[in-house]
Amino acid sequence: MNAIALLGRRVLERIQGIGVATQMLLRVLFSMPTILGVKLFIYQMYRVGVLSFLIIAVSGLFIGAVLGLQMYNILVTFGSEAMLGAAVALTLLRELAPVVAALLFAGRAGSALTAEIGLMKATEQLSSMEMIGVDPLKRVVSPRLWAGIISLPMLSVIFAAIGIMGGKMVGVDFLGADEGSYWSGIMSSTQFYKDVLNGTIIKSLVFALICTWIAVYQGYACEPTSEGIATSTTRTVVYSSLCVLGFDFVLTAVMFGGV
Repeated sequence: MNAIALLGRRVLERIQGIGVATQMLLRVLFSMPTILGVKLFIYQMYRVGVLSFLIIAVSGLFIGAVLGLQMYNILVTFGSEAMLGAAVALTLLRELAPVVAALLFAGRAGSALTAEIGLMKATEQLSSMEMIGVDPLKRVVSPRLWAGIISLPMLSVIFAAIGIMGGKMVGVDFLGADEGSYWSGIMSSTQFYKDVLNGTIIKSLVFALICTWIAVYQGYACEPTSEGIATSTTRTVVYSSLCVLGFDFVLTAVMFGGV
């Protein structure tokens, strides 16, 4: 009976946490922006987006190169190496670019957001803002949330573009596939609405909202101790990764699976 009671309490705590997080999200999304908020948003765009560019670009290059190598070795067996560009582009645009970029974003930017907000809570900066009449949700959480939502789709598009170049570098320049067939395969097989808009941008918007929402909430609701900050940072990466993979299946089934 004690185990059942403990399980029930944990479930209720999780449901309560989701409710509090949803309330916080709605307050942030529907709050009126200010001039100071715009300046903070631009600064957070730099910290969240620009500083994540390097890991996104390098990862995209290597993943595209691996795709070019693997796809060429598979397609040449069937005499279909002319489809190399289509295979690399569709794999990146529909799946790998939004998913891998979101996972990297959660590990790099999401954990930093949680640790930063958690440290502000531990040093009583958030409570000090409330005492002087400043809403910490508008001053601290809102710029970071919007910066994450805007940054990740752009990073995903960059990931896909660099990945396609990496696939071309290996498949065409190193392995000898025809360059014209590579680019014509991409142009003939990809559609902006279906593959770029749905596959990359919309998926990335959903992942960006989820990852940034989890990150700012975990920081805002963490225990104001060093151990609490560490625990919340770990939760951010774990929860974000699981949600990205789970929602990727749902979105793929809706967009491409005929569900």
